[in-house]
Amino acid sequence: MYQTTAKIDGMMCGMCEAHISDTIRRTFPDAKKVRASRGKGVVTFRTEAQPDEAALRRAIDETGYTLVSVSSAPYEKKRLFGRR
Repeated sequence: MYQTTAKIDGMMCGMCEAHISDTIRRTFPDAKKVRASRGKGVVTFRTEAQPDEAALRRAIDETGYTLVSVSSAPYEKKRLFGRR
């Protein structure tokens, strides 16, 4: 599983956050834990495979917002007290 963080310019309100979140869910149907923050200017989400940056850029650009940067890293769920 991968956790992706995308910096997005142009989010100004709660509806902007919802619009970006919906766009992520449509573009990547397996996306989980999609969270957008207008204050931080980022959206984070988790997917099974590393997401295609070109597809993400195209989807965000079509909404009228600007994708500034994207970073993905392997995600491992943390267990209680560090147990495996």
